[in-house]
Amino acid sequence: MRVLWIALVSAMIVLLVAWPTHPQSIPNLNVKPVCRGIAQQALNPSETGGPDLTFTACVKNEQATRAKLAGEWSTFSRSEKTNCIGEQMGALASYTDLISCLEMARDARQLSRGK
Repeated sequence: MRVLWIALVSAMIVLLVAWPTHPQSIPNLNVKPVCRGIAQQALNPSETGGPDLTFTACVKNEQATRAKLAGEWSTFSRSEKTNCIGEQMGALASYTDLISCLEMARDARQLSRGK
C-alpha cells in the first residue's frame, strides 16, 4: 500500500511540474530549433540570402506572430489555450503553429454556437 501511495504522489508531482502553470499568459517559446530547420531547408542559399538570413527572418517572423497573438489572446478560451499550448511544448515550437491552432479552435467554437 505504501508503494502505491508513493507512486501516486510521484505521478501527481510530475503532472504538476509538466502542466502549464499559466495557460492564461502567452508562453515563451524557443523558436530557434524550428527556425534552424527552416534555414537548413533552403534549397539554394544564394537565392534565399543564405541560411543565416533565413534563420534571422524566421525569428523575426515568429516575434511578429507573437505580437499578433498578444492582440488576439483574450478571444481564446482557457481550454483552447491549454490544449494548443500543450501541443507547442515540443522540440519544434512556433508561434505560427500556436496561433493557427488557437484560431481554428476559436473559429470552431464560434461556428458551433452559430456565430
